[in-house]
This record gives sequence, structure tokens and C-alpha cells, in this order.
Amino acid sequence: MTRTIMMTALAGAFSIGLATAALAVTGEFNNMCAEGLALHKNIKTDCSINSSFKGKTYCFGSEQAKADFLKNPDANLAKAEAYYSKHRG
Repeated sequence: MTRTIMMTALAGAFSIGLATAALAVTGEFNNMCAEGLALHKNIKTDCSINSSFKGKTYCFGSEQAKADFLKNPDANLAKAEAYYSKHRG
């Protein structure tokens, strides 16, 4: 009985993990924080914090980084693109 319960619990946890992985977002810049790149920093993210801009998804290391980026997205995107093209993380 205990083994059946454990197997059921493990199967459920595995299914949840697969569902979460299937929903993972992939963003521009190899999931690097777009605001970090605009500030000349390589900050890898899991892209759980993200935003779409001009039809593309950008990842952020924090909600504050996202808010800062979105204050002036055109200028910040230009800075991020310039830095990323020379310093791929």
C-alpha cells in the first residue's frame, strides 16, 4: 500500500515537472537579462520574469530590472543589442 502511494506521488511530481518545463519561456539574448545587458552585465535568467516588446520576448533577472528596462525600451534594447553582440554570455 505504501509503495503504491509513493509511486503515485512520484509520478505526479514528475508530471508537474514536465508540465513546468513545457511552459518555460525562451527569450532573446539566450535568456540573458535584457536590462543587465543594457548595463553591460551578463546575468543569466530562467526567463520566468519576461516581457514582450516588438514581437520578441525578453528575459529579466528581477521585476525591478524589467521595470527599469520598460521605462525606455527602445534605448535599452539598443544598448543591450550592442553589448550582447560583442560580449555573448
